[in-house]
Amino acid sequence: MAKKKEWKEGELALTFGLQAIETYYTPLMQEWLKVEPPTFSVGEEYIFNETYQKGLLHIKTWGEEDLKMKFISYILNLGKVTEDTTFVSMFDKPLSATVKNYKLSVKADFVMGSGLKDYMQKPYFHFQEYKPNKKPTGDSMAQLLEAFLIAQEKNADGKPLYGCEVVGETWRFVTMEETKYCLSKNYDSMDKEDLLQIIAILRHFRHILETRLLK
Repeated sequence: MAKKKEWKEGELALTFGLQAIETYYTPLMQEWLKVEPPTFSVGEEYIFNETYQKGLLHIKTWGEEDLKMKFISYILNLGKVTEDTTFVSMFDKPLSATVKNYKLSVKADFVMGSGLKDYMQKPYFHFQEYKPNKKPTGDSMAQLLEAFLIAQEKNADGKPLYGCEVVGETWRFVTMEETKYCLSKNYDSMDKEDLLQIIAILRHFRHILETRLLK
């Protein structure tokens, strides 16, 4: 069996004519990031503080799976994006499609979209996580863009795509419209205010998904 090709971000951009937007925010990105701090219940406040404190103590030494299970999973839950009757969410979801005669294949660390139970019909949000301190493999932004290209091919509806790249404690949000992808500033999850913004942005995506993308 042929080995799966490991793309680099620049290689994907050149091959598929993609353009990165990093010096300003598109209207789509501006709208997504325009959020107020989240309001927590008593239980959510406890989970937030406990997760944040664990991160401060251990995030520099956690391996990839530790980071995912002991920190990221709690943030996704607080962001209210992991499960509901109106959308499907999955972890470690294999995605593949042929785009411009190239066979693309990637495993999304976390993906959300339309569907039912164990069936993903159209993915609209992709999450890729990468831990550089413990034997890193792959290019997380390239993996995210590959997932976007697969989704565009499979969805075939012209709707924008949303995503997030996590490198250690740093989170960066990404939108893609046609061949242009816009990258947010870096959010430091070990800064409490930034972490609150991360959760608010995730909650806002859920609103966008339910009110626009699933219509």
